[in-house]
Amino acid sequence: MMDMNYIKKQLSILVGIHSPSGFCDAVTDYVKIEANRLGYEVNYTQKGGIYVTIKGINDKEAIGVASHLDTLGAMVRSINDDGTIRFTSIGGYMMSSINGAYCSIYSREGKTYKGTMLSKKASVHVYEEINDYKLIEENMLVRVDEQAKSKEDILKLGIEVGNFIGIDPMYRETESGFINSRHLDNKAGAAILLGLLATIKREKLVLKNTLQVIFTTYEEVGHGASYIPENIRTLIAVDMGAIGEDLSCTELDVSICVKDSSGPYDHKLVSELLEIAKKKNLNYALDVYPFYGSDAGAALKSGANIRAALVGPGIHASHGMERTHEKALEQTLLLLLGFLEQHQA
Repeated sequence: MMDMNYIKKQLSILVGIHSPSGFCDAVTDYVKIEANRLGYEVNYTQKGGIYVTIKGINDKEAIGVASHLDTLGAMVRSINDDGTIRFTSIGGYMMSSINGAYCSIYSREGKTYKGTMLSKKASVHVYEEINDYKLIEENMLVRVDEQAKSKEDILKLGIEVGNFIGIDPMYRETESGFINSRHLDNKAGAAILLGLLATIKREKLVLKNTLQVIFTTYEEVGHGASYIPENIRTLIAVDMGAIGEDLSCTELDVSICVKDSSGPYDHKLVSELLEIAKKKNLNYALDVYPFYGSDAGAALKSGANIRAALVGPGIHASHGMERTHEKALEQTLLLLLGFLEQHQA
């Protein structure tokens, strides 16, 4: 029924398109082209998000599923006298997780420059105190791969304050089914929604309720789904499931979050998803994420008249060098399809 090779292909493409929050035109352009190829029309929000409307018999009480295309990243904050760049982070991550990461700097003129994100004290042969040096934002820099030795040299390249910096993903699939990459949060969710669109088209599913498939672009900074189409009455955010101490989720599971930093999710909707997971014999986990926010939470805080839930594939080392398994992608899509089955005409 579903095509996992398609989902993995889309995931590998999506993570390769830099899209820090606020710099998502390239990735939304790609998703638009792919949705058009599948036979769907795409609508845009004013701040660059996109959504696909699949008409159902009942258009007044639509179901929404939302994933964010924006990721962690950085922006040029200032240019140092030696030609290195001081950056400001976009989204929340540990500096240790990006120390040594390759990156790209995007100028306003459309040029792209390569670089590396590093500690200011990057050599063990020079700095005796390197192991005690705090990896905090003000102690980091971007080393630009150009023959630039001064601030003036960097400015001549067209690099300036406000330029976006994308962090390279280092995508890798293993024969055992694991997928390692930065930005699985939430390119994995977006790939699943493309898989959902492909499955609906291939299986010619007829839905009782109109379905809005939403791709947001500002989730990592808190306001991704603060606007959603007004006919949505039920919203399921499809985003990563966290893995760690005191949590049940693994990289083989679909996470069903019962509560995050915005509070509890809708009890009846969570219960409905749980019953579907049990009925379908899915690998699932119920968890509480106290330091987590989602597109569903953004919609609720903006005053949307909805019931909301949060599900997604288990992802290890979130906001770092992340890892999931193709099984978690599959289980998440099966849960969404199971939910839509109950709302078929």
